[in-house]
Amino acid sequence: MNDTATKQTFSFQTEVGQLLDIVAGSLYSNREIFLRELVSNASDACDKLRYESLTNPKLLAGDSEFKIDIEVVKKAKTLTIADNGIGMNHQDLLDTLGTIARSGTSSFLESLKDGEKGDVGLIGQFGVGFYSAFMVAEKVEVMTQKAGEKEAWLWTSDGKGEFSIEAAEREGRGTTVTLHLKKDAKEFLEDARIRHIIKTYSDHIGFPVRFGDDALNEASALWTRQAKDISAEQYTEFYHHTAHAFDEPWLTMHNRVEGMVSYTNLLYIPSTPPFDLFEPERKSHVKLYVNRVFITEDTKGLLPAWLRFLRGVVDSEDLSLNVSREMLQTDPKLSKIRSGLTKKVIAELKKKATKAPDHFAEFWKNFGAVLKEGLVEEAALREKLLEICRFTSTNGDELTSLSGYVERFAEGQEAIYYIAGDDAAKIARSPHLEGFRAKGVEVLLFSDPVDEFWLQHIHDFDGKSFKSITRGAADLDSIKSDDKDDKDDDKDAKADEPALNGLIAAIKLELGETVKDVRPSKRLTDSPVCLIADEGDMDVNLERLLQRHGQLNSAMPRVLEINPGHSIIKKLAERASGEGAANDELLKDASHLLLDQARIADGEAPADPVEFSRRLNAVIQGAL
Repeated sequence: MNDTATKQTFSFQTEVGQLLDIVAGSLYSNREIFLRELVSNASDACDKLRYESLTNPKLLAGDSEFKIDIEVVKKAKTLTIADNGIGMNHQDLLDTLGTIARSGTSSFLESLKDGEKGDVGLIGQFGVGFYSAFMVAEKVEVMTQKAGEKEAWLWTSDGKGEFSIEAAEREGRGTTVTLHLKKDAKEFLEDARIRHIIKTYSDHIGFPVRFGDDALNEASALWTRQAKDISAEQYTEFYHHTAHAFDEPWLTMHNRVEGMVSYTNLLYIPSTPPFDLFEPERKSHVKLYVNRVFITEDTKGLLPAWLRFLRGVVDSEDLSLNVSREMLQTDPKLSKIRSGLTKKVIAELKKKATKAPDHFAEFWKNFGAVLKEGLVEEAALREKLLEICRFTSTNGDELTSLSGYVERFAEGQEAIYYIAGDDAAKIARSPHLEGFRAKGVEVLLFSDPVDEFWLQHIHDFDGKSFKSITRGAADLDSIKSDDKDDKDDDKDAKADEPALNGLIAAIKLELGETVKDVRPSKRLTDSPVCLIADEGDMDVNLERLLQRHGQLNSAMPRVLEINPGHSIIKKLAERASGEGAANDELLKDASHLLLDQARIADGEAPADPVEFSRRLNAVIQGAL
């Protein structure tokens, strides 16, 4: 790399290039949002310096009045946004304005590029506001000097694949972003247009946004105002600012709490899942303020990880301004704030779930899997969380609560039955459900990976135990059926018992240790076979999850259940009771095919695809 005193040219990270292609294709339906994003970035820069100056006052260099200035030069067709915040050095420019350091970036942007260019909400999840400047600018210049450092730098790009950085001169710390506007963006040179955009989108910014001699915003922290004085539009725009998002908030919570620890919270639940919702770090994005001074937005002790979808701010006058971010996480006052916030969010969600179930269903679709992590991690709140958990079931398309499920128990039913898998639609077609449907027994469909883990901690609800229908006996004999044509009661439809026992013995002999046992099934009505975990063994889906994550090397052999009433089983039973059954190659092939069929029904591949194909051909040929 050349000496940093000379002008250098760099290529954008591949993902940035993809993003700029999307931006150039008019991703945003209203281009004026670029100004909101740049003003928001300037506000963040001032926030960061105000915090850093608490422990290093020299960074302010005598200038403690933070401000954001907007300037238009019509003749030069330029629009400038300047701040006196933290500023950037050479490395910051490389890290911030040339790359996007996020996992999953490439696949996310490819999905946008391939077919979702018009979806403002999706790009809002990603939060890359600076690059929106290229919607209106043919060239962007960033002049910046980091607080406490003497060198200034000029970053320049036309957004077409490259950018340059060179040494420059600037009067003091901060950042000045200059947009050389495109011909079709001249509207952003008009005074009235600028004033309207700032008033609409940035009135809540806590630092004065000046245009000429006028301050265009109230420059007071929105959360400090009375709720009655804040319009719905102002709440929404503050959400856009603090979350760097473009969707509408699903829920807004603005509260002032007085007590041993006093604080104000303005929290939002998004209507669109944030891009990083399932990243391993599980970071919080709620900003913590102390006496309106920004501290951090990654305080691990402020909110539990299972509420990481929340956006907004929490401001307390009782926390210490001078405490380090590391020590802050162990502050008992912060722990009290966390407890209060968590209970408040759960209470608001319960209210929504009760009074607006259809609206709550939208939240659950987006964030239910995350909220259920709390069932694993927050033992003291499990009961309250279970009350607001919702599940799909065989009862229909609508979500159900556990209490609603228990109210619909069939006569004689004693357990909460569930089936777990990767996809609710697929497990809803599982053969394991057939006997339960025939008896009119509702089964919950668990399709989130976290379901298997909270079930290790919670074994019952309202005194009713949870029972997987893919493990152990079906326990259907005690349940009274409303179906007069119940196939389980049709004795004539079942295979002859001695013949069936002979078939079971033949299958056991052929399959050997690949199965734990072979048994007649009470859960099957239409399918010939299924696989289950034996009572006391690990459930099939949990075993599959652990293997997928490298936490389990090999699976336990399962029990093969066969349906005595199925025509295939009856025919095979007759064949197994005939002469020469011990050397019947078709019977041997059929044993393996039945096992592979059960595996396929569970979403797995045959153990040996080549042998599966050979056996299938042999059986078909024999039938023909």
